[in-house]
Amino acid sequence: MPNILLADDDIELSVMLSEYFTTEGFAVDIAYDGETALNKATTKNYDLIVLDVMMPGRNGIEVLRELRRESSTPVLILTARHDDVDSILGLELGADDYLGKPCNPRVLVAHMRSILRRSTERSGPAAPDKVQIKDLEMHVGSRTVICRNVRVDMTSTEYSVLEALVRSAGHVVSKEDLSERALGRKFARFDRSLDMHVSNLRKKLGALPGGEERITTVRGVGYQYVTT
Repeated sequence: MPNILLADDDIELSVMLSEYFTTEGFAVDIAYDGETALNKATTKNYDLIVLDVMMPGRNGIEVLRELRRESSTPVLILTARHDDVDSILGLELGADDYLGKPCNPRVLVAHMRSILRRSTERSGPAAPDKVQIKDLEMHVGSRTVICRNVRVDMTSTEYSVLEALVRSAGHVVSKEDLSERALGRKFARFDRSLDMHVSNLRKKLGALPGGEERITTVRGVGYQYVTT
């Protein structure tokens, strides 16, 4: 039974979601403010944190920033439906996914299960399968990444995006295909998740040994991991 921390200052909504999550097979803790959420997140092991941006005291963005200094626990942030700034900032800080509020609980659970699947794969037993391209090594069993002989920390979602690109290195991967392979859902036209995850990967991995861009954008189509 996955352990979930739900952090949202809307008490009525939180209780309703907690009851729904429980019927879906999750064990749920609730925090109604950012400080409590951060304390719970850093003192107990959770499989996933559902984190609302708008909370009193420390908001969700501040909690996520602090959390990522010491924890890689998967995080799904909830934002006002049209607040792209918070969504983008959350992804830049290491959130695995985001969803606009109000949202259908069934859709929320689908996003949660998708993140948990990726996280479970990441923490599974090591396997001998390794993918290497120039200075990049991906150890598929342990879902770890070595670049320029240094281990690179990344979220489970970032790893899934990178693996999908590396598996098709030298070829363009469409956003539609990448979204289904890495995020586990169909690509939505105005969804910025993939753009932000790729941006994070570029920052963490840097350029290729020769100075070329490692992951290129093919405008209007998708992305390509460069091999030459």
